[in-house]
Order: sequence, then C-alpha cells, then structure tokens
Amino acid sequence: MDCWNQKIETMGRKDIERMQLSSLKELVTRLYDSSPHYHSRMREAGVLPGDIRTLEDIVRLPSMNKIDLRDNYPDKLFTAPPEDVIRYHVSSGTTGKPTVVGYTRNDIENWSESLARSFASFGLGRQDVIQVSNGYGLFSGGLGMHYGVEKLGAAVVPASTGGTKKQIDLIKDLRVTAIACTPSYLVHMIEVAEGMGLDFRNDTRMRAAILGAEPWSENMRRHIEDRMGIKAQNCYGASELSGPLFTECHEQDGIHIWGDLCLIEVVDPETGEHVGDGERGELVFTMLKREALPIIRYRIGDLSEITWEKCNCGRTHPRLQRLTGRVDDMIIIRGINVFPSQVEHVLGEIDEVTQQYMIIVESRGVMDNMSVQVELDPKAFTDDILALRGISSKVARALQEVLNVKVDVQLMEPGSLPRFEGKSKRVIDKRVMM
Repeated sequence: MDCWNQKIETMGRKDIERMQLSSLKELVTRLYDSSPHYHSRMREAGVLPGDIRTLEDIVRLPSMNKIDLRDNYPDKLFTAPPEDVIRYHVSSGTTGKPTVVGYTRNDIENWSESLARSFASFGLGRQDVIQVSNGYGLFSGGLGMHYGVEKLGAAVVPASTGGTKKQIDLIKDLRVTAIACTPSYLVHMIEVAEGMGLDFRNDTRMRAAILGAEPWSENMRRHIEDRMGIKAQNCYGASELSGPLFTECHEQDGIHIWGDLCLIEVVDPETGEHVGDGERGELVFTMLKREALPIIRYRIGDLSEITWEKCNCGRTHPRLQRLTGRVDDMIIIRGINVFPSQVEHVLGEIDEVTQQYMIIVESRGVMDNMSVQVELDPKAFTDDILALRGISSKVARALQEVLNVKVDVQLMEPGSLPRFEGKSKRVIDKRVMM
C-alpha cells in the first residue's frame, strides 16, 4: 500500500471524527470572534460556539452558498491578516460578481498535502513526470495541481491549456507519465495525436491521467483508457474549497475525502436535512483548516453520496461517489429535470455515435424543446439516408427512455462540433427566462 501519510490515511473513523470535532470547535470559535458576517449569522441562528459539543451539532450552524461569497466581495469574509495572504484566485461567474479566494502559506501547504496524498494513492511518485494542462492564472486548477506535483516530488511540466500539438510533442519528448486536465480536453488531445500519427499506447510513457473540473462518465473513462492505455482518475474540487483537492485511488471506487482537512455532509436539497447513510443528496463542505477564507457548511450544489466503508486500498476516510448532477445546472424541460451527465451516459452506450455532443434548449410556441446534436462515429458515417434515420431513431429512443422527455436528435459529421481546451460547454439555452 503506497501512502503519503499512512498514519493519517488509515486511522479509524472514531479517531478521524475526534480530530474533526476538535478542528470544528476551534474553527467556529475563531469565526464567531473574528468574522462580523459569521458572528451575525450565528446570532441569527441562535447558536454560540459553546453549543457545538458533538459533530451532530454542526446542523445548528448556518449554511453558506455562492451568494455569500459574492455579496461579501472581494474579501469581507477573510479572517487572516492581509499581510498573511500570499495568493488570490478568482473564479468568474455567469452572473454577479466573481468569487475571490485568498490563501495563507498554511492554506497552500494543506492544499498541496491533500493532492500529494491523492497522487500517491494511485501510484504516482518522485519517478514521474506530470504535465499540468489545466489553466494557469486566476483559475485555481493549474497552480493547484502544480504545487501538488511539486509537493509529491515529481517533475512538473506547466503546459496550461492550448497549443495541443506542442503539448503532445512535450508528452513524447519529455517522457511524460501522467497528465492533469479536463476529460474533454484529453479526448480532444487523443484525436489530435491520432491525426499526427502518434499512438499514446506505443509512442509515449503515459500511464495515468487526473481528470476533473467538468462532469464526465464511466463511459468516457473507458474510452480514454482504451485509446491511451492508461488509468484515468477522477478528481474533485472547487475554487471555493481551494481548487482541485481530492481524487480516487488506484481502486477507482470513489474519491477519498481527507477527513482531517474536510468535513462533508449530504443533505436533502429541498429541506437541508441530513439524508441517510449512502443516500444521494446535495454535498455540504466544511474546510476545517482554512485560514484566509474559512468555509463552513458550504452548499456546493453537487449531487452525490458518500460511504465510510473501508476502501480495498486500505484507506479509511469517507469516499465520494461519482456525481449524478447539480442542483443548479439541471435543465427543466416541460417540468422534467434533465442533467447533461445523463445525456453523456446514454450516448456512451451507443456504438454508432461518439461522446461529442451539444444540448440545445429553445421555446417553440408555449412549449420547451430539447435537441441533442451528436457526432457520428467515423465507422458509422455514411450517405445512406435510411441508415442515418435508423441511428437517429435509436439515439432518440434511448434518450427518451432515460430522460422521460422527447428529444430531437441531429446527427453531425465526425469532427464538426466544437472542441474545448478548458471546461466543456455542452448546453445552449435559447429560452427567454421571465
């Protein structure tokens, strides 16, 4: 068993929870004493620091969401002295002000520690060369991964995004063994490499990928692993929590959430009450050691479930199962909730099409209509109209069976839909919202 910190990673649940309670009490006291926002919110909720006696008492604390961060722009929620803040990251939102996250030196160290543990859990180490093809700059992905790789002791190639042919040359020439990027960009990279006559299996030393920052499915994982001959590991994080933070281990059976750094809850999205063990709900995060921008009971909007069952790798911390969607990015079509991840899953089961797709939602009269543009697999590309109609009908039936809503399907030529070097944009909503 390859552990970065075996004592922490394999400690029993009771020991983890004792550590969490101690950190939670300290965090709540600090916020009550030093943050006007938290002090006011806690007084409104009728809770004092001394009321937090057990982990179950966390439900008495008020929750946070993105609105709290934007309303306190840029740094009104910071609790560290300005001279202790050594870095800022900023995430741009679609509405309102951006989210500004500050970091102390200890925040950076804990962020890097989390990723070093994660990288080691699926076999990466000092012998590896890891290419970071996440965006650098205000986006937290690139620098987060970069510092995690350096903490691990591996060599880092800070490629950022874009220049795909050059990135492929670097993978070959620098003997890169792992890459961190979005899954959609890696699929794009595979296509470009094949056009260059390069086979990742035979022409490179690649053996692992750390993929996240956007929804992706088990079908896409299989596609990537089969085409590249590697292991593709799921990564989870958010700018509000620091950035990319946690990954799967080599078992690929859930993302390990380090309990000494983070306390995770799962609640009913409607009521905010805890769901039962193993039940799906909205994820709520408390970052137990954050100094510059403390995060407590942050409702992140992702839907999933957690398990405390010991992983086959020997690690004992809670594991996050693959996300099934988001509370706030679902598409409502004629009263039915639809998640883009459901569409991707269906398309991955159909041989005649690829997982390059675009969802278009628009109003037709008084009704909403959803159409899916999807690229044909090159092997299925034909000018036989009857064959194409058959494929289109097959895709439409499969989508309707899963989504419970009628979908118009438009088959597209291979390579005709946009490719994305950062996060993919899979939904175009043309409806006028009143």
